[in-house]
Amino acid sequence: METRLQQLQLTFKQLGIDALLVTDPVNMGYLTGFDGDGLVLVTAKTTILVTDDRYATALAATPHPFEVAITRSYLEVAIRLAHEHQVTTLGFEDQLAYRTFARLKQLTSMVLVPVDAVIERLRTIKSVEEVEILTRSAKLAVQGFEKLLPVIKPGVSERWVANQLDCIMKTLGASGPSFETIVASGYRSALPHGAASDKLIQAGELVTIDFGYFVDGYTSDLTRTVAVGNPGTQLKEVYQVVQDAQRAIIEAVQAGVIGQRLDQIGRQIISEAGYGSYFNHGTGHGIGLAIHEGPDINTRAQTPLQVNQVVTVEPGIYLPNVGGVRIEDDVLVQATHGEVLTASDTGLIIL
Repeated sequence: METRLQQLQLTFKQLGIDALLVTDPVNMGYLTGFDGDGLVLVTAKTTILVTDDRYATALAATPHPFEVAITRSYLEVAIRLAHEHQVTTLGFEDQLAYRTFARLKQLTSMVLVPVDAVIERLRTIKSVEEVEILTRSAKLAVQGFEKLLPVIKPGVSERWVANQLDCIMKTLGASGPSFETIVASGYRSALPHGAASDKLIQAGELVTIDFGYFVDGYTSDLTRTVAVGNPGTQLKEVYQVVQDAQRAIIEAVQAGVIGQRLDQIGRQIISEAGYGSYFNHGTGHGIGLAIHEGPDINTRAQTPLQVNQVVTVEPGIYLPNVGGVRIEDDVLVQATHGEVLTASDTGLIIL
């Protein structure tokens, strides 16, 4: 935690601030390990967690590299502490709710400076410990998917399959999902974000399952598309194109490559196969404490990948009223290659 706080404090001069008010719960947890209500005030030399007495006992029993202020008036106390530390320019996360910002302006005459994603950028580079947890989370997702396969059959609903997966993942040790599980079958598999519905799965349909579960606070993100019986020639062809695109992208992952280039690699393969207009989302994104973090892999992404970032690679093709295919893996960026954390056979499974 100390290293993370020190890295943040080193950015203050460039940002033109004396301190940063952190209100995003995920960022608070990243900096302090604290999971609860409150906020964090980081000055150039001191970090103060402002929270209430519900957490006082637990905090007193745990060593931590920050001070704690117990109150029910988070903002008021944070501002008072900022004045005590002679802060004149206070940064705040620019996603702060307007109501909270308006209250800040009432409480202080300090210069208030919006800060864009400074902690989120620090979060993209994973420590050795974070990589280890993400690896375990990814392996658990693969294990859960394999246990789910016997459940997927004609006559069961998408929602039932999603509920079975939830039970499987939690039984394996995951704490909970990081987003609403997608189970989309038949014509609904052409919906990239087709959350599980009451539709019954039919023979001959593709079924796309996209899910992520937290393990020790870090999430996986895995997508597999399977067939329940023979899906027909066209959808088998589509599956092969997506698999070829995903393999080519993963082979190109390494430190220094920009997300736009990775997106181009997969998009070109899909376009040359005649399906370019049916790939209608980005190719990937970072994961970690949240399901969507930096860096991005899409048509606009200009930032080079760095060692120990973890990204998804998830090309897809979606044919309206016919069906769709997406294959997604989690990949650890290394200096000269990408290491697939969700390693498993991505060939078409016909149940």
